[in-house]
Amino acid sequence: MLYGICNLSIVPLRFEPSDPSEMVSQVLYGEHFKVLEKRKKWSRIRLAFDSYEGWIDNKQYIEITEEAYKDFDSKPLDLSSDLIDFVSCKDDQLMPIALGSSLGALDFFEHNYEGNRITNIRPKEKLVETSYLFLNAPYLWGGKTNFGIDCSGFTQMVYKLNGYRLLRDASLQATQGEPLSFIEESEPGDLAFFDNDEGVITHVGIIMKDNYIIHAHGKVRVDRIDHTGIFNGEKRLYTHKLRVIKRII
Repeated sequence: MLYGICNLSIVPLRFEPSDPSEMVSQVLYGEHFKVLEKRKKWSRIRLAFDSYEGWIDNKQYIEITEEAYKDFDSKPLDLSSDLIDFVSCKDDQLMPIALGSSLGALDFFEHNYEGNRITNIRPKEKLVETSYLFLNAPYLWGGKTNFGIDCSGFTQMVYKLNGYRLLRDASLQATQGEPLSFIEESEPGDLAFFDNDEGVITHVGIIMKDNYIIHAHGKVRVDRIDHTGIFNGEKRLYTHKLRVIKRII
């Protein structure tokens, strides 16, 4: 088994080993993974954080030993907490890193970081506060940063920044936690899931107080939510049909 780590700021994770292939997620600075298959130009990987799989360009990561992989796995929470910051490389060059980048490999990379960081699991009340850091970020399929993010990437990153693990896709996140019977039982930080006409869960957002929800739809935005689903006040219509509300924490 081979192992790797992302030494760049934001790297696309693709559905197939090809640059034009769909980006299914992103690998952020410091994220480590197993290499399931290595070809001449591409590798199929499984991320340690959420077990998500996809193809990454061989030029956009570096190989590590199994011992290093296990060491990174055992490190406590250590994430960048500013919207954007920089690490300084050993040649004194600066490299930008995104909010929520993993800082456990700074010594391994011989990089320095002087910005703010998150090192402790935070209470559930912080989830909505954290979600506002992504407000107005444009929607991007497969995205996980303020420069482009999808609905499940948004919820995953908000939870990650507070020390909790969510799976990557909305349908996978819907398998976590405990379901609530009524929206009145929900509290800020719970997740609401929405399905399409075929009953497939395709969307997720974070419940706020007073029947509001923050979610990524066109951009990260705040809308009303009720038993039917998400109501867009600008368009005066329901955009998503509510399927279930889950309590993760």
